[in-house]
Amino acid sequence: MNHAASRTHHRALWLMGVLLLASAALLLVGVSVGSTGFESLLNMQSDAQALQIIREIRLPRTMGAWLAGALLGLAGAVAQGLFRNPLADPYLLGSASGASLGVALAMALFGVSPLATHWVARVGLTGAAFVGAVAAVLLTLLLAKGVQHTLRLLLAGVIVGVVMGAISSLILLLTPDIMQAMQSFMLGSTAFVGWTACAVMAAVFAVSLIAAWMMSHVLDGLALGESTAQSLGLRLPQMRAALVAVLALATGTAVAQTGLIAFVGLAAPHLVRSVIKTTHGRLIVLACLMGAVLLTAADILARWLVAPQELPVGVLTAVLGGGYLLWLMHRHTGRGAGL
Repeated sequence: MNHAASRTHHRALWLMGVLLLASAALLLVGVSVGSTGFESLLNMQSDAQALQIIREIRLPRTMGAWLAGALLGLAGAVAQGLFRNPLADPYLLGSASGASLGVALAMALFGVSPLATHWVARVGLTGAAFVGAVAAVLLTLLLAKGVQHTLRLLLAGVIVGVVMGAISSLILLLTPDIMQAMQSFMLGSTAFVGWTACAVMAAVFAVSLIAAWMMSHVLDGLALGESTAQSLGLRLPQMRAALVAVLALATGTAVAQTGLIAFVGLAAPHLVRSVIKTTHGRLIVLACLMGAVLLTAADILARWLVAPQELPVGVLTAVLGGGYLLWLMHRHTGRGAGL
């Protein structure tokens, strides 16, 4: 290992350590912040209700935010490597619009609401969102005639997203009574995440991370160009299809559990690259941790800023993420370079 590679390796380990420590600190803060303040944490040894608040509400919510952020960070790193575009985000293939359409249809047809606490209603909305997200990705693949042409895939994703978004808007126009309930999904929220949702996201995250890491050499090859990747003997059509499946699974699962949360998947890989230039194998792992830290921190801020009320976490991530990207664009303007 030469000096540059050794330095990159040590910097990657340092960044991973920092993000893991930040995750642990945020987990502790997350179980301390809520509508009842710090009293629940202080009294949980002697108060059964306080212990229940910590165990059944704050802890799964904080863990859910971490897992959803990790899934979005992973999906963002895969999307940017797959499309060779630093502005690519996990929702490019229409999954967000598909999930929104699935939820809107479920509420219009069956009357279930994101505010409902009954597990049947929650599973119904979660399933509708996931089915909608996967259906949108499959429709994108059908329109693009596979994954061979990246530009066609991008254009198909944009078209599917616009059309499904328009259908969702039409459903809301025809059934205005579901509009307020639909807002909690479209603005993003971790308030309804329980232990079951955490278990689902953890399982999907483990499978997606292993699969993406094993195919990271394909993303490294694509970064050198299409022809170079083919000359390296990579089976691009099959690998692309597998990466799109990982992207769809990770994004669909996160969106189904927490709604539409903007900029986390886009910003996480950028923040990692601003600290270290490394291969996609390390980038995927670090982007997962960065996305997890970003969303957990945003969720804590959303609960704390206007307590005992709370802000939609998707709004907060959009403001902070948009501000970061504007600063990034401003920084690069003088250099004449893109993101």
